[in-house]
Amino acid sequence: MRAVIQRVSNAGVTIGGEVFSEIGRGLLVLVGFARGDGREEAEYLAGKCVGLRIFEDGQGKMNLEAKDVGGEFLIVPNFTLYGDCSRGKRPDFLAAERFDKAVPLYEEFLNQCRSLGARVKTGSFGADMQVSLTNDGPVTIFMDTDLMRMK
Repeated sequence: MRAVIQRVSNAGVTIGGEVFSEIGRGLLVLVGFARGDGREEAEYLAGKCVGLRIFEDGQGKMNLEAKDVGGEFLIVPNFTLYGDCSRGKRPDFLAAERFDKAVPLYEEFLNQCRSLGARVKTGSFGADMQVSLTNDGPVTIFMDTDLMRMK
């Protein structure tokens, strides 16, 4: 699993010209699933995302989690995180999990985040979404369960 996490002042998802979901201060999480990912990866990455300390404390250090500052999560599925451009200029998405297997993984990831106390809003799996955000900082973190577990 991969995630791109952005600390935001606000973020939202629009589908077909209608606001689908939006948050104020918090984290926008774009999440993608690789072939073979399962509950273990969802649980691991959810723990990392929800516990991520990238909000400033009273001394100006990134030391607080989203819940410490009343932050919300906007979690948006994004299979293009597994785009491979190593052969040419047009990405292939062969490493991304198939739709029928990725949807339950997305739901599992959402449930894991909620079980850890995150206030979660979502995108819509498979929809043509327009995602807007105001990146606060800017602060952007990339996580990949395969790379993280190698350490």
